[in-house]
Amino acid sequence: MIEGLAAIYIFLLAGFTGFEIISRVPVILHTPLMSGSNFVHGIVLVGAMFALGIAETTTEQIIGFIAVLLGAGNAVGGYVVTERMLEMFKSSKKSAPAKSEDA
Repeated sequence: MIEGLAAIYIFLLAGFTGFEIISRVPVILHTPLMSGSNFVHGIVLVGAMFALGIAETTTEQIIGFIAVLLGAGNAVGGYVVTERMLEMFKSSKKSAPAKSEDA
């Protein structure tokens, strides 16, 4: 019982700390931060697959499967958001064709 409460406490503390840190990041650093977080989400996904692989009971398998789904969705979503953010920095001006002076 106490171990479960300690795990919930650590989870809530990590969530609050993460929110406070991310909310103070300047806008210009969001793209590099997203790239780093995508790497972390990949590690979380590998951990979820490992946990699913060693699950023995049906409940553990269901929780592991949900963890893999959420981890994969989080990683893919992070890459999609990063790609959209990088699209904003690309130049929208198309170069004009060079005019020939012979005509």
